Amino acid sequence: MLRSIGADHVIDYTREDFTKNGKTYNVILDTIGESPFARSLRSLNENGTYLNANPGLFGGIRARWASKRSNKKVITWTAGYSVKNLIALEELIEAGKIKPVIDRRYPLEQIAEAHRYVDTGQKKGNVVITVG
Repeated sequence: MLRSIGADHVIDYTREDFTKNGKTYNVILDTIGESPFARSLRSLNENGTYLNANPGLFGGIRARWASKRSNKKVITWTAGYSVKNLIALEELIEAGKIKPVIDRRYPLEQIAEAHRYVDTGQKKGNVVITVG
């Protein structure tokens, strides 16, 4: 799925610790929040970017600290779901610059089941709640 949306290289964190293979990367995208932070930074190329989509309690603090101490960029998902951000996202999708991946759809009445599925950590893309 990740290759279909443009990733050059994909690593399954349950099978390989990419921070121990001796390779470096331009971008590391941690969607689960499980990669070891310090080793991930060492695995970045100069001017590389580490994006943590699930930074946890101290993720923002570590990101600011690391970005100030090196030429590597650390980004945490903090944009939120404001109307402005959702409109910008819609524009990117309509322009074909990003392709959303929908794993599953649930009707509003099954929102608890949708949350349970997301909480398993096994979703492959977005989970959509349909209304009406």
